[in-house]
Parts: sequence; structure tokens; C-alpha cells
Amino acid sequence: MGMWAYNKLRHQLINWLIHEPPPEEIPPCDFNRLKHEIRPGDVLLIEGRSRVSHIIRSITQSPWTHAALYIGRISDIESEELANLVRQHCDEKENVRLIAEGLMDKGTVIVPLSTYRHHHIRICRPIGIAPDDVDEVIRYAVHSVGIAYNVRQLIDLARFLLPWSLLPRRWGSSLFRTPTGEPESGICSSLIAEAFSSIRFPVLPFVKPAEETGVELIPRNPYLFTPKDFDYSPYFEIIKYPLFNPEEPLPYYRRLPWNKTGLMHHDHGMISDRSKKKKHIKQEPPADDTDNPEISF
Repeated sequence: MGMWAYNKLRHQLINWLIHEPPPEEIPPCDFNRLKHEIRPGDVLLIEGRSRVSHIIRSITQSPWTHAALYIGRISDIESEELANLVRQHCDEKENVRLIAEGLMDKGTVIVPLSTYRHHHIRICRPIGIAPDDVDEVIRYAVHSVGIAYNVRQLIDLARFLLPWSLLPRRWGSSLFRTPTGEPESGICSSLIAEAFSSIRFPVLPFVKPAEETGVELIPRNPYLFTPKDFDYSPYFEIIKYPLFNPEEPLPYYRRLPWNKTGLMHHDHGMISDRSKKKKHIKQEPPADDTDNPEISF
């Protein structure tokens, strides 16, 4: 197969994998509240609808299939050097809210936050991070713009996470390595994990006993991270903005616009009607004891 045919086939395959159908339902989060309260350095977890999202969901056993780093608006970046760096990789206006993410077809890019307006989103906020370190995390992500998305890492993750104990041991030695032995470029979550690791901010480090300090932290391989790890990490605060504001006068849940027709949703587009009464089954009268005698004691 020639290189031209290979590239065309690869391009068609990637487009097939990343194609997202329109949403079948309204996302359960309030995007308008989220966009006003999100902060630079926050990690966004996104529930994707594409075929590759289904693959990642199967591998990680989590609904979160994509991760992105919120950069903020260029007009709000205090460091002029960092603001100019963002401008080099982005043609958006100064007041547009931006995120950095790794995409299968484009690699690491900077795009508007509004790209995921119609997705289910959760915010993971690094607890107690210093403002200067937030800039360093963003700077690391922006410097990664243009790096290709590592499709092979998805295969490596599957090999590592799935319980395939029969695989040859030698296969494990090449995980996340190029033929030259150097680390490969990563996927969306590994890029963000690397960015936080660059300032020694913990995500999910390995903790081991130590004589002098009691415990000792060992950094985890960034290529092992998946989006759900930021949700699971105790060093990130989970921020949710439900579609209906629970801060309104309580009990807010009694004022939700529940369906009144008895419908029940079963996922995968299946809806049943609970209001329909079951068919009445006519019961025969109990048999006479004389016709069906029982032994008594």
C-alpha cells in the first residue's frame, strides 16, 4: 500500500472514530453558570459521544472520556509573555474563554470552551494551587500545542488496564515507548498530568512508607492517566453546576419539572410508560376442599 493510500485510509478511520452524533438529550449541567465560574487551571472532564469515546469508556469503565485544561481568556492573563504565547496558537478574540486539549485528528490545540456547550461537563479544581503555578501549568500545555495525538497509547492503555494476564511479559516492557526507547507523545489526560507534574502538583502519586517522613510520594507515569483519575484524585475538588440551581430556595428538587405522564427512561433511547396498568388476570376461585382434600394432622 502506498503512503498516499495509507494516509487516506488513516484519515477516514480517524474521522469515523471521532464523529459525534447530535445529543439525544439536554446535558444535565448548566453551561452558562459553568462558563462564568470556571477558573484557569481547572481540568474539564467531558462525556463524549463518538465511537472512540465508547472505546475509552469501555477501557476505563468511566463515563468521562475526554479531559481538557481551562486556560481562561487572553485578556485576563497577567503574564504578557504567556498571553503572547497563547496568541501564537490561537486566532480567537481576547475575551473568548479557551481550553487546551489533545484531539485525535489535530493533536494538541487551543479551542473555545464553547466547543463543549452541548456536552456533560464536570470541573476538577486543583486544591490550594498557587497562582504562579497555575501559569506554569498553562504554559506547559500551550508549549505542547502541535504535538500529535498518540493513538497507540490507547492500545497500550487497553493492554495495561484490561485483565489480560495471558499476554507475553515482553509486551509490557514496550508500553508507552517508541522503538528507540524514548517516551511517546500522549493523549489528552496524559498531557494534563504532565503539566501538573511539571510543578510537582500531585494527581494520583504512589504513596509508600518512609522512615524519616512517614510517607513518601513517587510520581506516577503520566501515560497511565485517564480522565477519570482527575475525578478520583483527592487533590482535586469536584465542581458541579446542575441544570437546576440547588442554591435556590429549598427544597429545590420539589420544584423540578418532572414529567407527569408516568414515563421512565431506560438509557439507550428507551422510554417506557409506567402509567399503563397491567392487564388484569382473572383469577379462578379457590378449589373446594371437598374436591381437593388435604391430609390434616
